Amino acid sequence: MRVLLIGANGYLGRFVADRLLADPAVQLTALGRGDDADVRFDLASGSPGALTRFLDAVHPGVVINCAGATRGGARELTRHNTVAVATVCEALRRSGCGARLVQIGCGAEYGPSQPGSSTAEDAVPRPGGPYGVSKLAATELVLGSGLDAVVLRVFSPAGPGTPAGSPLGRLAEAMRRAMQSGDGELKLTGLGAQRDFVDVRDVARAVHAASLSAAQGVINIGSGRAVRLRDAAAVLARVAGYGGALHELDGPPVPLRPSIGHPRTDPDHMTHAAHAGHAPVAYPYPDGCGSWQQADVRTARDRLGWRPRINLEESLGDIWMEAACRI
Repeated sequence: MRVLLIGANGYLGRFVADRLLADPAVQLTALGRGDDADVRFDLASGSPGALTRFLDAVHPGVVINCAGATRGGARELTRHNTVAVATVCEALRRSGCGARLVQIGCGAEYGPSQPGSSTAEDAVPRPGGPYGVSKLAATELVLGSGLDAVVLRVFSPAGPGTPAGSPLGRLAEAMRRAMQSGDGELKLTGLGAQRDFVDVRDVARAVHAASLSAAQGVINIGSGRAVRLRDAAAVLARVAGYGGALHELDGPPVPLRPSIGHPRTDPDHMTHAAHAGHAPVAYPYPDGCGSWQQADVRTARDRLGWRPRINLEESLGDIWMEAACRI
């Protein structure tokens, strides 16, 4: 099976590439903006015609799009998340390769949801920020393209390679700084937000399964369980061997219990992790998803035969191993 992977050097794309390269039946070609891509091409500025000529030459059976931007203004997000996908869809329509398209969407397309609820694929999307809007527009382009296509709405990926600017990345960095300086107290703020974390390697398995399946439409990829960042911080402290006190600046002090427990529903604000001695920086729900997100993942189970395998404690352990290397 010939697979064209777009965005192989990104956070998700690297693990998708590893998963596909482990399959002896896959012949992988990577397309991207970097020098290490097999083919250099910028989706945000390249023409559909140029991409069509490449598709006709390579003739892939599957095109997987992991490319996109998570930060920037509305214009940049639109270029990289929406215009780029329009280019892919148009090139595939013009091409004679007949490739299947696997598009990576995100849980931010849904926007905030009711605390305690699980969001299924038939929920009406109401993204709460420009990132979710740009990704939802891309999903609508794919669904309306007439192509053999599936969109995987990935909720909150975690594990090795987690970006430092993500909630779990900020937690790990704050803990690293506290341990490096010998601080016996770690002050954090905004730990009340609850997110559905799914390991990036499980996401790669889902992408692989989707490329082999005939499933179309939207499929949620998550753990199916919301976890409070406060509980994730406690587990991270245990994994890291941090014996200091953890204080939440916008709430009462909480013990360092290694429990990723049952969902709770009080709406707190998510902000930057702050190192002791530094003022916390307000950062309310940068993903536009409010205080709660939890995926209904039954469709992934039924249509892809996929279930998450890696628990959050293992994901946090890998996040910490990378952070600890910077000590």
